[in-house]
Amino acid sequence: MRYFVICSITVTLFFCILEIECCPRIVSRAQWGARKPRSVSRILPVRYVVIHHTVTGFCNTQASCSSQIRSIQRYHMDSRGWSDIGYNFLVGGDGNIYEGRGWNVEGAHARGLNRNGIGISFIGNFQARSAPANMMAAAKKLIQCGLRKVYIMRNYQLKGHRDVNPTSCPGNKLYRQMNNLR
Repeated sequence: MRYFVICSITVTLFFCILEIECCPRIVSRAQWGARKPRSVSRILPVRYVVIHHTVTGFCNTQASCSSQIRSIQRYHMDSRGWSDIGYNFLVGGDGNIYEGRGWNVEGAHARGLNRNGIGISFIGNFQARSAPANMMAAAKKLIQCGLRKVYIMRNYQLKGHRDVNPTSCPGNKLYRQMNNLR
């Protein structure tokens, strides 16, 4: 019985260490200056990961990415009438992940999959430009983190926004790169 307890503690500590190493840096809503959401709907672990691009300018510093995200949130809330920024997470050209709605919160990013999927949007236009390696690595690490923490189901499906709605999103170049996120 004592051996089991020691083993259990060791395993727990081991997984905590792995979690720190495997989850990317996530810039919190407070750090990028988010407005408070009007409402929040909780969701269970999701079956879909939907990739988007913002079709905005590219950013490569936390300051410029934060500014872009505040503009996107303002557009989503004030022009579209949504309760918050539509995406669960955004990927900056600085290699950081930015918390949008976050884990286990219903997004407004892909009609039909918002309650059973998370939206990860790459900041910039990736129609004719490939996403840089640092963005791809950060997004892949985010998905792995979501799997490890059981925010994403093990048998998840990776989709481009164009796979579920009539749009060119996430851009031709990023769409071709998506398999590298598995």
